[in-house]
Amino acid sequence: MKNKKNILLSILSVTLLSCFTYVMSQSKPVEAKVSQDTLKTDKLKMAPLNDSVFSVEGLKLKVYKKSAHASYYHDRFNGKKTASGARFNNNKYTAAHKKLPFGTKVKVTNEANGKFVIVEITDRGPFVKTREIDLSKRAFMEIAKNKGAGAMNVTIETIEK
Repeated sequence: MKNKKNILLSILSVTLLSCFTYVMSQSKPVEAKVSQDTLKTDKLKMAPLNDSVFSVEGLKLKVYKKSAHASYYHDRFNGKKTASGARFNNNKYTAAHKKLPFGTKVKVTNEANGKFVIVEITDRGPFVKTREIDLSKRAFMEIAKNKGAGAMNVTIETIEK
């Protein structure tokens, strides 16, 4: 009789444990919202509106190019040196541009939905004639309308100090 109770108790414990594990695996983890780490200047006042759109006040913006084609870096470039000498990280707000000086901060706005990010130019490229700017994957996904897209039309504005 004790043996049957132990077996029944063990089965009940395993069932409850597996149900708990399943429920925990289905719930989304809570992620801390991280501010854009490349913006450390006192001239930039940013107030988050939602997860990926920021209100930027008091900036001097100069339109560099409208209807520019933007793409994003492949994951294989993580940890590689950029043309500026910095190590590339797809989780930072950086970009590659053919002509803009390293360290230039630019506002990149998705023309399809109006979302924008501010990135720092740290590399040269893209080396495709039709593309104007390569964004880090994080910056691209912040403003992408369709997360499966590999390119989008953007407006590029330089931030003047």
